[in-house]
Amino acid sequence: MYLFNGNLYILSLLKLIIMKLTFLGGAGTVTGSKIILEVNYKKLLIDCGLFQGLKELRLKNWEKLPINSDEIDTVFLTHAHLDHSGYLPILVKNGYKGKIYCSEATKDLAKIILLDSGKIQEEEAHRANEHHYTKHEKAVPLYDREDAVNTLSHFQTFKLNEWFPIDDTIKFKFLNSGHILGSTFIVFEINGKTIVFSGDIGRKNPIILPKYEYISNADYLVIESTYGNRLHEQIDIKEALLKPIIKTYEKGGTLVIPTFSVERAQEIIYLLSVLKRENKLPKIPIYLDSPMGVNATEVYLNYKNNHILSHEDVSSMLSTVHLVSDVETSKSVVSNKNQKIVLAGSGMLTGGRVLHYLDSLISDPKNSILIVGYQAVGTRGRALLSGDSEIKFFGSYHKINAEIFTINAFSGHADQSELLDWLKHFKKPPLLTFINHGEPHQSQALKTKIKNDLGWKCTVAKMENEYYLD
Repeated sequence: MYLFNGNLYILSLLKLIIMKLTFLGGAGTVTGSKIILEVNYKKLLIDCGLFQGLKELRLKNWEKLPINSDEIDTVFLTHAHLDHSGYLPILVKNGYKGKIYCSEATKDLAKIILLDSGKIQEEEAHRANEHHYTKHEKAVPLYDREDAVNTLSHFQTFKLNEWFPIDDTIKFKFLNSGHILGSTFIVFEINGKTIVFSGDIGRKNPIILPKYEYISNADYLVIESTYGNRLHEQIDIKEALLKPIIKTYEKGGTLVIPTFSVERAQEIIYLLSVLKRENKLPKIPIYLDSPMGVNATEVYLNYKNNHILSHEDVSSMLSTVHLVSDVETSKSVVSNKNQKIVLAGSGMLTGGRVLHYLDSLISDPKNSILIVGYQAVGTRGRALLSGDSEIKFFGSYHKINAEIFTINAFSGHADQSELLDWLKHFKKPPLLTFINHGEPHQSQALKTKIKNDLGWKCTVAKMENEYYLD
């Protein structure tokens, strides 16, 4: 027997374990991932992501969480991407005192991502005030670089494939999920029950990472569904990358590749280096203009046991691309009218240095923009893919005359067939599978596929619903 009073469970002398999941983000959307796992009096937060994309989603970042920050005991990160880690500085600013558990590489990448996020938000608020395109009396950043710095001391890292205790009834381990460097599945064992959180699942044959690990058992499973409704293109990705490069070169233009600074940038640099070794690239300079991308590339190359790149691959990558960090060099590359290939963040065109290149290049039809990653609803990247005639940034609208290319096969997320491949390695069905981290049609499609092909019991997670686990 137990009594329920708000968030407080008063247990009887029986050692009754009560478990509950509440999705505070990443349910019905691919962004803002946050899941509360409650075990009796203990509250664990799985991922702490920032909402991106549609304004109605971004506004959620300013809303108070339905749980006080100081009530959370521990945060677990599946990986470092902003939609899984970007809310951490707000959590800490609002009173969180606990630790942030993750893999070693996730800590190093999260440091880069959070500091960059704080800096970009400071800059955007300053620009909005300077050019008077804020609707508020004064634009303020969601958090600043100092808030990000204050978050870093909370991180604690753990090795993969080892169990670690939280208390007498709870232990956990991290397993490689193959999505980005350091990305993990999180497996909890709680009083004999196993709960698995997939985070983001990588590809079956990643470009520069080892593939995801299989898991054989779970009583409850939370799985992402970013591409739960589709299959990725089966193409020669090197040749697909080469095509817009050659076409833009022949037009006399510049190719801009809005690039996610973690994983996607390193994959493209690697492929460009291979094309260069094969003497297929035109002789024009290639730039990675992203401080975060440069720092993330250095982290990747430092973790030699966490990727499949050879020493020759690494050397070739470093000789292929000019790494740009400082502002003055960036300005000179933007103003230089010579042909070039530029990789610049952010990957969804939500901010960052890529906007300065678009400001200079997007209105000229001889230039091209290559989209190489998922574009959330409401982002400028999604507007380009949708064929919009103009996009707004820096307070004004810009005509889209540049040619738009896209390569879907670059995705770091497993597609429907790869998700099913991972699921089929469970020895028996979980009691219940929760589908999250997907737009509604994606999650529903994966739910239907899992029920029809595997016969599993599953449900699509809903925001702020409470799910009690037997």
